[in-house]
Amino acid sequence: MTTNRFWQLDHHPKGNDFAGALSLREEELPPLADGEVRVRTNWLSMDAGTRMWMSPRTDGYQPPLPLGSKMVGLVLGRVSESRDPAYPVGALVRGFGQWAEYATMVPALAGLEVVDDSIADPRQHFGALGMNAWTAYVGVKEVAAVKPGEWLVVSAAAGATGSLACQVGKNLGAKVIGIAGGPAKCKFLTEELGVDIALDYKADDIEARLGEIEGGVNAYFDNVGGPLLDAILPNMAHYGRVAVCGMVAAYDNDAPLPGPARFDQVLMRRLRIEGFFIPDFLHRGAEFLPVLRQWHDEGRLAVPLDETQGLENVLVAYDRMLTGKAIGKVIVRVAE
Repeated sequence: MTTNRFWQLDHHPKGNDFAGALSLREEELPPLADGEVRVRTNWLSMDAGTRMWMSPRTDGYQPPLPLGSKMVGLVLGRVSESRDPAYPVGALVRGFGQWAEYATMVPALAGLEVVDDSIADPRQHFGALGMNAWTAYVGVKEVAAVKPGEWLVVSAAAGATGSLACQVGKNLGAKVIGIAGGPAKCKFLTEELGVDIALDYKADDIEARLGEIEGGVNAYFDNVGGPLLDAILPNMAHYGRVAVCGMVAAYDNDAPLPGPARFDQVLMRRLRIEGFFIPDFLHRGAEFLPVLRQWHDEGRLAVPLDETQGLENVLVAYDRMLTGKAIGKVIVRVAE
């Protein structure tokens, strides 16, 4: 029998007290059922959306995780056992599994897919070729409908999805304004990503600075919500588009936050606001990957990887991701 360590959701977190809500446990792995696939986890992806899965809210894009269940997240690793011929032992796969050394999945329910094993750094299946990149591409190109020469604003711009959204915008010919916290992140945005303007929400008057953009900004890729959205709405151009990707400002609240105080600007400026989630377009991965792969190979799409070692340190990494301590994509290496 193989021993498996995993993180269990015991309580709904209060704020960012994840140590009081999750516990690291052990089990003996049971035999696989027909159709199941077991993956030896190499890396775990730390994603802000999973914070909502820990809450009791039932209005998200998937039901909340039952208390006492294994915590779920995006897994990258190799198939160690399989009862599905489409996923042979040894294949490199990515899917929604457990925060565990061994993740057991039903492929159709987990979005499990075999990924390209030939790339130099397989971690890029969590980066430039991963779900964050798919989200950035869809959000900028389709939801925000960015056109060459337009102004695009991206919040949480030094994070995984935000940094990729900035690059997608530049690759599509937009002028990009990235909003992040602190001088180091702003320096990263201008020097590494080539954004046109980097704004520090901790030091800059965001509403005043955006007011300097003649004609207003055409599109906003929103990862944050809350007061930052209120600063941006009055500075949108007429017929502007807001792609709502995330609501970090609301994830540690059990109840939804009030709506934008400047909601009148949606009418005054004839704005379109649309929310979107990864499950909306998982079936289109084969359509996005060639474009993302070309940009990645050309050096036009990349994301720094903030890697923490060890399953036991998952909560350290998760805190780094949610509280803005990291630049780029936060991941956990579970095994070689």
